[in-house]
Amino acid sequence: HVSIAGDSLLVTNYGGGTVAALPIQPDGSLGPATGFAQHEGSGPTARQAGPHPHSALYSSGFVYVPDLGLDRVVIYRLVEGELIPASFAALPPGSGPRHLAAGSGDRLLYLVNELNSTVTVFQRDGETGALEAVQTVSTLPAGYAGINYPADIHLHPSGRFLYVSNREHDSIALFLVEAQSGLLSPAGHFPSGGRWPRSFGIDPTGRFLVAAHQKSDSVVSLAIDQASGALTPTGHSLSIPVPVCVRF
Repeated sequence: HVSIAGDSLLVTNYGGGTVAALPIQPDGSLGPATGFAQHEGSGPTARQAGPHPHSALYSSGFVYVPDLGLDRVVIYRLVEGELIPASFAALPPGSGPRHLAAGSGDRLLYLVNELNSTVTVFQRDGETGALEAVQTVSTLPAGYAGINYPADIHLHPSGRFLYVSNREHDSIALFLVEAQSGLLSPAGHFPSGGRWPRSFGIDPTGRFLVAAHQKSDSVVSLAIDQASGALTPTGHSLSIPVPVCVRF
């Protein structure tokens, strides 16, 4: 996973358990890493035999790294390209934290957990960067007992809706975001239009969600109802071999 933090490119290496910051030069090229961190440890499941940093989110001077193997969001300060350990937020054993989305004003962070199909809502301390879990909700409908691995998470440009993709259930879960608290209310599940929606993106206008289906070799667009957040198929799709990431 790569993301941009000012003049640095952040890279998380799932297999090696490392995080790096590379300077972006004026001409757009990348310099040698100025920041580097090796995660250590393991979790209780077979998928967690070692550290697996899955992504990195930069927010107001801090870098937040969900580590699927450690059941932690590891927090760093980013100072002149260096990654300085700050703290971490622990998740319940076997959660498998994967990706983050930032709420309005970076006051809240939303984390999708791959191994227990949940979303955790964190309040963020602007001074220390520390995270406090304030809510956990399931990404699945009540009564569903099958295998599932949620993957991607994005906030609608309006800030009113949060979406999560469910692999195996093959749906997009919708949550309403309460305006004052930022807490979530489940508001339904919509077919993603294919198998194994590993990634999706929301276009900048907020009118369409585009889902990439790794196991059905398809990219499908869904229309977003601006009042309710509900999704409906547009009828448009592309056949693309093993699509795994969508970005606007």
